Amino acid sequence: MHVAKPLPKYLIQRYRGWKATTYEENKAWYKHLASEGQNPRAMVISCCDSRVHVTSIFGADQGEFFIHRNIANLVPPYEPDGAHHGTSATIEYAVTALKVAHLIVLGHSNCGGANGCYDMCSGKAKQLEDKSSFVGRWIDILRPGYDMVKKQKLADEAAERRQLEKTTVIVSLDNLMTFPFVKDAVENDTLTLHGLWADTGEGGLQQFDAESSGFIDV
Repeated sequence: MHVAKPLPKYLIQRYRGWKATTYEENKAWYKHLASEGQNPRAMVISCCDSRVHVTSIFGADQGEFFIHRNIANLVPPYEPDGAHHGTSATIEYAVTALKVAHLIVLGHSNCGGANGCYDMCSGKAKQLEDKSSFVGRWIDILRPGYDMVKKQKLADEAAERRQLEKTTVIVSLDNLMTFPFVKDAVENDTLTLHGLWADTGEGGLQQFDAESSGFIDV
């Protein structure tokens, strides 16, 4: 039995407004993208948090970014085990088929996934430890990051949570290099990796600096 319902009216109205204005004003460009295919220069891995809007931050147009979103912008380690790996498949396609020149991991403030990992690892979210929790098993990827943050002896829990948000980016960058095709592309200078953290409330943007192992303002 199919359970899908018609779209809410407000979404239909917004679509019709876009079709009558934005699409009509840029029809030639949309037709070009449809017929010629995509050729994005960069891939962005960001959180699926509704407050993170990658194209708005960079003023990007259709066809510029190949975007993948998941909880806490995490990249799992390379695991060719024959199972379903949505994030890994997207990375493979971006690097080997689209041949993007840049791969950006974008974390953000007040990240629910990072906070969930903090709560789970500190024993405050027992429900996430259950094997049936898809969220819990996904944010297991960040457990090493939690351990890294605790070793830093930061001032308080708020500082640890903020640091764990940024550590999502570091863990993902490290895991990206476990993919053979990513490692080869980086070593052959056909791909560069970048780590960013956005402050959604203040509009700030920081980038990971490998030399200092910290984040600096853009």
